[in-house]
Order: sequence, then C-alpha cells, then structure tokens
Amino acid sequence: MSENKINLIVPKDYNGTPIEVVLREGQAAKPLDPKEPKKVSIAGTIEAPFKWLEKRIVLINQKASNIIVNRDKMGLALTIDETNYYQTEVCGFLITSKEMQEFGINTEKKWEPIKLSQFFKMHRAFFKDKSENMMLVSTLKNFKAKVNQDIERSKEENGSKTDNYSQVVDSNLPKSFKLNIPLFKGFACEEIEVEIYADVDGRDVSLSLVSAGANETIEEYKNKVIDEQIEAIKGVAPDIVIIEV
Repeated sequence: MSENKINLIVPKDYNGTPIEVVLREGQAAKPLDPKEPKKVSIAGTIEAPFKWLEKRIVLINQKASNIIVNRDKMGLALTIDETNYYQTEVCGFLITSKEMQEFGINTEKKWEPIKLSQFFKMHRAFFKDKSENMMLVSTLKNFKAKVNQDIERSKEENGSKTDNYSQVVDSNLPKSFKLNIPLFKGFACEEIEVEIYADVDGRDVSLSLVSAGANETIEEYKNKVIDEQIEAIKGVAPDIVIIEV
C-alpha cells in the first residue's frame, strides 16, 4: 500500500479553522505543439486596403510595405512586410454587382425569350419604367412564336431567309430599355440603357443584353474610384510606395 505524505506549514496566526487539502493524481496536460505563423491574405471590395490601414497603421513599417495598382483588373493590392515570407496581403477589387451578373449585360450569356420574359417579370424593381417592363415581358413571352410564324410566312412568299430573319428581329423587339441598377458591388444604382440583340438560327432564338453606356460608365467609374482610394491611402499612410502596373 503506497503512502502520500503532505507537509503543511501552518501560519503563526492560524485560528484553528479546518484546513482542506485536495490531492489530485494523474498526468499533467501536454503542451501544444508549436505552429508556424500563417500568411494573412484578405480579398474584399475596393476599400479593403484603406480600411485595413486606417485601423492598423501604427502597427506597420510603412517603408517595408507597398501598394500595387492594377486598373485593368480594377484592383489594389496592399503588401505588409514585403520581404517576409509570412507577409500580410490585403486586396481590394471593384467587383461587378450581382445584379449585373444575373442580367448578363455585356457578357456571353444567352437567353431564351421565355426565360428572359420571366426574369424581367421577377426583377421589375430594376426597371425605371414599370410599364416598359410589362411591355417587354409580354413581347418576349410571344417572341419565339412570332418569329416562327413570320419565317413560315416569309418562306411561302419568297424564301429569303436572311432578310426575313432580320426583319422579324428588328420589328418585334424594342430598340432599348432603361434599368436602374448597381454596376459594382456595394455601390449605388446607376441608370443605364440596354439593348436586346437577337440571334435567330432557323427556329432557335437566343437573346443577349448589351449596354454601351454601362461599359463607358464602368470605365470612367473605375478610374475615379481607384484614384479616390489612392488619395485616401496617402492620407493615412504617406510613406507607403504606390506602384501602377
């Protein structure tokens, strides 16, 4: 039978109050294995580098940091402690809004007329003119049927397919319509004019949405926003080198 002895030292001013001693047996917890530091890599909206610097500028060495500006990719990249393998990188981009992506404006996205009709109906809030939205919904709903009907009639008359396809497309679709929609994630709505381009191949009809105005606004907007961010960064971190690529 094993014995565990405990020596108690009683202070001189001990008043006779019972002393409770708890003896626990077992193995001590093992210390955690040391781990290497992690690289910090953050990607967000165009304001991300400025927001990071605004709150943590006192923690960094500005002379060992840099900002890379890439206007083609519509982004800024902040690198902290640039010679350290475990450097911090914060990137900010002008991101095309979810709404622009869903509409498929100025992209390769193709719509079936009935699908586009349904989509317009469910996204009426983005149309500047609600009556125009209702007209488009109705026109697109019957667009394919009208194309096929006119093709059949045209074949009977003279069989000139190409000319009659063009005539059907030009006469049945509105020239353009207006949307009130954000161009970039996190930004306010902009009014843009959108055209519907139709591709008719026999009885197959596909539509695409094109906006020269949106493209022009995006080009102007990206430079304006990037310049604003650069000036804001200079205000809080004047010693960080800023390089355009």
